[in-house]
Amino acid sequence: MEKLPIAAQVYSVREEAAADFDGTMKALAQMGYDGVELAGLYGKDPKEIRSALDRWGLQAVSAHVAYDEFARDLEGTVETYRKIGCSYVAVPHLGAERWYGGDKYQETLSYLEKIAEKCREAGIQLLYHNHDFEFARTQDGAYQLDAFYGARETANLATQLDLCWVKVGGADPVEYLDKYSGRCPVVHVKDFIREDGIVLVALGDGELGVGDVVAQAVKSGTRYLVVEQDDHKYGTPMENMKKSIGYLRQFV
Repeated sequence: MEKLPIAAQVYSVREEAAADFDGTMKALAQMGYDGVELAGLYGKDPKEIRSALDRWGLQAVSAHVAYDEFARDLEGTVETYRKIGCSYVAVPHLGAERWYGGDKYQETLSYLEKIAEKCREAGIQLLYHNHDFEFARTQDGAYQLDAFYGARETANLATQLDLCWVKVGGADPVEYLDKYSGRCPVVHVKDFIREDGIVLVALGDGELGVGDVVAQAVKSGTRYLVVEQDDHKYGTPMENMKKSIGYLRQFV
């Protein structure tokens, strides 16, 4: 199977990164990660971030950037991530009023089109990262996420499928990767168990089916896999990130 680069979503180790960004980047590189996906800058400027990543041989694959951050300063925000060297930026969430059926949904679609164009001018691809709420149904029975991606305004918006939340939302991650083949350059690989709700775990310890989704991601043209574990009920963040990449490397 083709060897895909693997990035670590820094949110998974956010406390460690806040305390010692450079040391945390070093540790992720030593685990075997090829790059990172940022979620905030931890009080550092773009030059400092890029310097730390360069020092440890990590690629700035992507970043999660809140919609409101773009709304406050579109050009400045895009320029920040261009300086860091990100190839992609992802809107990580949209609130209820901005999501399908919300009062500001159409306004949001129009502004996402504007964000995507500004990113494109800087050599960056805009993505949207799903959770599970986007798998509510529209009036005609489709998933809201599909209606969102099918809108005219989001034609230039690529997916960032979070496969944990795809499955929790009731869809098949393998089928969804196939459905968005050619439009899923960056994929979140995240495992989970059902234990009084959804509990996130290291890759291989849950029900995602990592081998199957990775095989389909390769077929669907995915360029980067991102390991994300938002919470760590079992094990420490660094232990889980090390365990996850070790397990994932069996498949890619």
